[in-house]
Amino acid sequence: MSKNYLSFLSELSKNNHKDWMDANRDWYQEVRAEFLGDVEFLLKEISQWEPEMSNFKAKDCVFRQNRDIRFSANKEPYKINFAAYFAVGGKKSNGPGYYLHIQPEQSFLAGGIWMPPADILKKIRQEIDYSGNELSAILQEPGFKKVFGGLKGEQLKTTPKGYEADHPHVELLRHKSFIVSAPLSDQEINSGKFRQKAIEHFKKMKPFHDFLARAIEETESGEGLL
Repeated sequence: MSKNYLSFLSELSKNNHKDWMDANRDWYQEVRAEFLGDVEFLLKEISQWEPEMSNFKAKDCVFRQNRDIRFSANKEPYKINFAAYFAVGGKKSNGPGYYLHIQPEQSFLAGGIWMPPADILKKIRQEIDYSGNELSAILQEPGFKKVFGGLKGEQLKTTPKGYEADHPHVELLRHKSFIVSAPLSDQEINSGKFRQKAIEHFKKMKPFHDFLARAIEETESGEGLL
């Protein structure tokens, strides 16, 4: 099944202004409808192991094409990618989610939690302090490691406050994001094979997401405790 995502995005990146988008509105609507169809397919599959998402709609997972340029030096009005985020708590959730990014020569799949706020980060680090061996085992599982490598994203150069420099999981504790990712080729996008690859990779993320979700559960009232 041939996709025209990349050809549209390539032209948009060269003509990122309202006049071009207005002149190509029909093309945009056609490609967006196609993307929503793919997102709906992925959502249905993800719901097999994330049943809380079974009532979600594709449009609830897809990001808007318009950029927020109010506080940005880049005043181009449109994003030059298509992206979708699948999370139990929705697109704005602080919990772990599955991310699909389509862009010429820069497409990828990702999962986890990107730059959590301080209170969420504190909970994740606390869970690593308690159960770091479990997270290490997930990250080092051969199939997982082959696909994703290791955790991506920015790390502290020093040990986080409240932990010792010789903590057995100090490298994990230094992370400011808890993200794994894998690239997608243009050929995989154009052929539509990215859909099956996304399902397989997202499913591999499930134990990683379970660890993160457990870490940020509210326990003050006793919820989540035996």
